[in-house]
Amino acid sequence: MAVRALVVHDERKQGTATGASPVPWPITVSFPVLGKPAMEFTDRVLKCSDCGAEFVFTAGEQVFFHDKQFKNDPKHCKQCKAKRARGTQRVRPETRTTCSECGTETTVPFKPTQGRPVLCRSCFQKQGRAQAAPVS
Repeated sequence: MAVRALVVHDERKQGTATGASPVPWPITVSFPVLGKPAMEFTDRVLKCSDCGAEFVFTAGEQVFFHDKQFKNDPKHCKQCKAKRARGTQRVRPETRTTCSECGTETTVPFKPTQGRPVLCRSCFQKQGRAQAAPVS
């Protein structure tokens, strides 16, 4: 089992509620990796690819990325990452078409391809029940 030493050098000071005192840099984390010299990670400022805001990629997050063997830096700030996690639903294009079975007008959440039957909801559910019924 590999033993690692984790050293965190924290020069940041607790700010006031009004944000009057600036945050000194850098935060440095270093640890030896299996006989190699200690790797140093310092806080880095990155730019969000969604909103363009700057965010801090902390030394601790870099250690986590290194441990998980992630190759790329994060591309999104915490707010944009949270927005994505909430799952803003993608809008699917609704296509109007005619059911191949009963001939009624219906909409489907995909673009139908030539030569394949398109069913309305009720015909699709009937077909599913017919396939699930045991054959005697």
